[in-house]
Amino acid sequence: MSAVMRPRIVLDALTEADLDDVVAIENAIYPFPWSLGNFRDSLRSGYHCPALRLDGELIGYAVMMYAPDEAHLLNLSVAARHQRRGYGEFMLRQLLRKAREHGAKRMYLEVRPSNAPAIALYAKHGFAEIGRRRGYYPAHGGREDAIVLGIDL
Repeated sequence: MSAVMRPRIVLDALTEADLDDVVAIENAIYPFPWSLGNFRDSLRSGYHCPALRLDGELIGYAVMMYAPDEAHLLNLSVAARHQRRGYGEFMLRQLLRKAREHGAKRMYLEVRPSNAPAIALYAKHGFAEIGRRRGYYPAHGGREDAIVLGIDL
């Protein structure tokens, strides 16, 4: 008889001790990644920063800030080898729940038009385009717009 071990998935708080792993993931999946300082500042500012761990390994993270009646999702990332397995969706559902618990009435985020998988994920969960930010993101050969998405909570 053989036992099949199921992976253990835990969503807990990102800490400064995680930041080297976060930056490694960030650098591997984005051509213009957040810096160590961006993540450190997010933690020190008290933003909601969950970490997704699979059998103890950090495989995903998010950064969300709150303002009166709203939440702004600043970063939601999953390590490349764990993408397209539902982990980003799992984290998004938890972030939506957490924003509601915090009293947010709306959630906002920006996404690159070139990031079709992320756009599809957000649309699946009810996010709709509410605007564009021209030249928001750095891009090879210039700048890329941001699509601003929002959802009523």
